[in-house]
Amino acid sequence: MQTRNKSKFLFILLLPFLICGCTTIYNPATERKESLLIDTAQELSIGQDMDKELRRNLKISHNINMENRLDSIGKKIAAVSDRQDITYAFRLVEDKELNAFAVPGGFIFVNTGLMSAANDDELACVLGHEIGHVAARHSAKAIQSNLGYQLLANIAIGATGQQYLGAALDSIYTLGSLKYSRADETLADRLAVRYAMRSGYNPYGMATFLEKLKMEEKKRGASFMPAFLRSHPDVDKRIKAVVDEISVRRNNP
Repeated sequence: MQTRNKSKFLFILLLPFLICGCTTIYNPATERKESLLIDTAQELSIGQDMDKELRRNLKISHNINMENRLDSIGKKIAAVSDRQDITYAFRLVEDKELNAFAVPGGFIFVNTGLMSAANDDELACVLGHEIGHVAARHSAKAIQSNLGYQLLANIAIGATGQQYLGAALDSIYTLGSLKYSRADETLADRLAVRYAMRSGYNPYGMATFLEKLKMEEKKRGASFMPAFLRSHPDVDKRIKAVVDEISVRRNNP
């Protein structure tokens, strides 16, 4: 069978599985109905693999005081999040950079540098931001979107199974870094405000933490930008949006 005919045959064969595998849910984090190809079990499986790989490649800290603080605040935020079908796990990374990130399935990684720089309200908001990405299923959607393209591309060259899955994941992720859109980052900030308020933390912690990042950037020079800002560089607009969101929520509890 010629390659082009084989590709068409494989696509026709797989299409029903792609369609049947799609489910529609109401996502309270995004406040809209969404169609998903990757369900919770699949997302968790991907996340568990990534968590293992990251823990092999990153220097995991075992500072008991920091671990306890991270776990305590993290669990309070997770308990009020809009997604309760997974168990969130918090990892402490020995790194001076002010950064935190989430991978599918609710695995949240936080650098010791950020832990040292942030007070409890700020840490709660940062964790709310990362948990917000998970609740809104941003990483699962990114994988889903990329798999759609990768599936067709790899069918065309005859790749199957783990080959296209691995290629899709490799193209989305670098080590612990998922590129979200600005819309995703804005929503994660709004969810950070929501979850901080629900759990009794000061939501202005999101704004004051962003101010700290601005100061760090100025101190270390124009070439430096904290990882937490890289996908959403317009910090002043981000701070204003956070303050506006707090005002809206306080006026409409």
